[in-house]
Amino acid sequence: MEGPRTTFIYLTVVFGLLVIPRALQRFRLPAPLTCFAFGIIVAGFFKPLVTDSVISYLSTLGIAALFLFAGLEADLAELRRQLPSLAGHFAVRGLVLVACARIAAICFHLGWQVDWLLALALLTPSTGFILDMLPQSGLDHIEQSEVALHAVAGEVTAVFLFLVISQAGSFKTLLISGGAIALLIGVMPFVFLALGRFVVPYAPGSEFSLLLMVGLICAVITETLGVYYLVGAFVAGLVARSLNKRMTTLASEENLEAIRLFASFFVPFYFFHNGLGVPSAALVANSLLYGFALAAIILPVRLGVVWLQSRLMQHRGHRGSLRVSIALTPTLIFTLVIAEMLRENFAISPPLYGGLLVYAAIASILPSLALPALSASPVNPVAVEA
Repeated sequence: MEGPRTTFIYLTVVFGLLVIPRALQRFRLPAPLTCFAFGIIVAGFFKPLVTDSVISYLSTLGIAALFLFAGLEADLAELRRQLPSLAGHFAVRGLVLVACARIAAICFHLGWQVDWLLALALLTPSTGFILDMLPQSGLDHIEQSEVALHAVAGEVTAVFLFLVISQAGSFKTLLISGGAIALLIGVMPFVFLALGRFVVPYAPGSEFSLLLMVGLICAVITETLGVYYLVGAFVAGLVARSLNKRMTTLASEENLEAIRLFASFFVPFYFFHNGLGVPSAALVANSLLYGFALAAIILPVRLGVVWLQSRLMQHRGHRGSLRVSIALTPTLIFTLVIAEMLRENFAISPPLYGGLLVYAAIASILPSLALPALSASPVNPVAVEA
């Protein structure tokens, strides 16, 4: 691609990603799914974009910024305080995860790593997507707090499991990756504190750019180790949040909002890039069969488990418990990330890969369709971001 034609193509893509999905939100279509579908459509008409490095770099910025924001949202002190109430949730979720992995082993015979990664892909809530949906979900303040707490706690746990499972094919690889992550966690506080002492006082307002660059560097480091971008960016966010008493401006509300806005611009490119990479062999009827079968089996179990927990542990009514369980169903980000890893590193069949994408779409659009009918307040329940 050269010259004015290249400029026109990029401008068309940017316009399509930033305008069209927002316009379609009036029909309760989540913007990330529209961007993903846009990528599939464009790949069929303009093949050079599939391997375009600019789109790939923008996609990396999007996923790294999104998980940096997710890490900043995770208040470890609050999670520790709520641990007694979360313990039962973790125990039940662990049992469901084991059962799902076992069923995958019986049905697919693809190896224990694939079984566990499939279980994570199907069960892990997409925290960024859920948090962006909450203000327009129609849930009351207490319900929103419970959904946010469980989504964040679920993602923290899932990132740790993802790191261990994805690297556990070789003990040496696991040891190297785990050691590198531990080293990052140990070194990053000193990096942030050094920046806070030697840079921030002489460059007011630089906290956002410094935080973002550290997050991107950590994301690239973990990707180089084969752990994927999300782990490094998420860890950077967690460390930055843990320093909020020593560096109050680092994880301030203003910085969180700035990171959120940055991610909101670049995340559409991540979904678009994923859509571009969907192989034609995954766009078959069997993918739909896999996706609808997974949704028919997994979603009722997930809804029922969360509903029972909300009823028995939080003593919430039937309708409120159902709202909470539906709000926690989206799995978009983790399903896409793990599906891509399974396709590239474990060579799962294209129809199964396509089925995971269909499942992610169904699980992520469910709140947009179901919550308005269950909410007493006016609702515009479409997530703006991932």
